[in-house]
Amino acid sequence: MVSLPWLPWLVADVGGTNARFGLVTEPGGAPEAVAVLAGADHEGLPEAVAAYLAEHAGGVQPGAACIAIAGPVEGDRYRLTNAGWSGSVHALGIPNAELLNDFEALAASLPHLGGEDLVSLGGPAPSHGIKAVLGPGTGLGVGGLAPAAGGWVPIPSEGGHVTVPILDERDHEIVRALRSEGLEHVIAEHLLSGPGLTRLHRALALVRGTDAPRLTAADIVARMDDSLCAETVEVFCCMLGTFAGNVALTLGARGGVYLGGGVLPRMVGRVLSSGFRRRFESTPMLNDYLSGIATNLIVAPQPALVGAAAWLSQRLSNMEYR
Repeated sequence: MVSLPWLPWLVADVGGTNARFGLVTEPGGAPEAVAVLAGADHEGLPEAVAAYLAEHAGGVQPGAACIAIAGPVEGDRYRLTNAGWSGSVHALGIPNAELLNDFEALAASLPHLGGEDLVSLGGPAPSHGIKAVLGPGTGLGVGGLAPAAGGWVPIPSEGGHVTVPILDERDHEIVRALRSEGLEHVIAEHLLSGPGLTRLHRALALVRGTDAPRLTAADIVARMDDSLCAETVEVFCCMLGTFAGNVALTLGARGGVYLGGGVLPRMVGRVLSSGFRRRFESTPMLNDYLSGIATNLIVAPQPALVGAAAWLSQRLSNMEYR
């Protein structure tokens, strides 16, 4: 067994828009020298890593790395779902480099979050057991976390690509409006993401028969005095509640459901006042099951980096490199 630490470690959370980096200088330590780089400014992941190490980390050479990717991971290879980066983690030139799906990393952070890192969205306190995490950003991520001997096992998922969760007549009208404009198969990510807020706003305008300018997600959330924007945010939160309930049932997430991503921390008050929790618990036969599951919104600044560091510490402590 190779002993730790191979320090420092590089940890990263690479999304469709931004890549976040940090350094871990001791096992169990929090990521330091955190920096956010715009993906569009770099040709690929190796170039972004090199820029971070040179410009923000004093040119250090990490002895290990955990890179969380917003997209499918297969062995040493990655592909961003909502951007053009793809390749092998070996191209980084860092020994002991590992890949995770970004929501695997977010899931791995859950046991290390508490206090001001979380905002309760209803239900009891989180308990030990399988946990689920999901959240809208550039796309819609889903992951899980299962307890195991000696730690936790993150569960990857592409659950954001399931068919859109619709419950009431308004939901059905929204999907019909989108299909009328050529979106034949509406998936959850089409509506429950940052770009999805814009698409949802357009669909509601069609349903209501009104003209509306094309707005960004930030514009929609900021214009709560506009009735269409307010309705868009409410529908978004309600659909998200149904989706979160489906994830909880699928995983058996009695240990809690956690919401992350880049969109929700900007609209905490709106989520709290919405029908999210009501829709989360709304199921014909198992509403008592869902009412016993905690729902929390993650507001920690860089939770996926925390998760990547925790996973790497556990991984390096238990694996043998040859």
